[in-house]
Amino acid sequence: MGGERKRVVLDTNVLVSAIVFGGTPKKILFLILKGIVIGVISPALIAELSEVIHKKFPFSEADLEYWGKLMETDFELVKPRTELSVTRDIDDNRVLEAALAGGCDYIVTGDEDLLILKKYKKIKILTPNEFIEMV
Repeated sequence: MGGERKRVVLDTNVLVSAIVFGGTPKKILFLILKGIVIGVISPALIAELSEVIHKKFPFSEADLEYWGKLMETDFELVKPRTELSVTRDIDDNRVLEAALAGGCDYIVTGDEDLLILKKYKKIKILTPNEFIEMV
């Protein structure tokens, strides 16, 4: 990627995959934790991540707290001021809002409703594999 560090929002589905299953999403999470790329997140995305993990996976409260703190300390927290209505799924709009507010270069997702856009303004929307290939 060269030059300036790229800014990226990881959709909740990618974060859940990184935390629970590993693989390519985990590699991307490590790029953020190592400071190679800048991870951007919003309060809405943190809340969605917490809700999804709490409902679907047997994590303890301590585990949930750990991941919440990690997101707040190792990711740049943005508070979007613009509410978008680009996709049919409200949660997908929250991803776009965070990327826009954070001046992101990329959104990494497995969500077809976002991937079909390919791009929003100047923000490229990629799968985890596409993103890793670029890095």
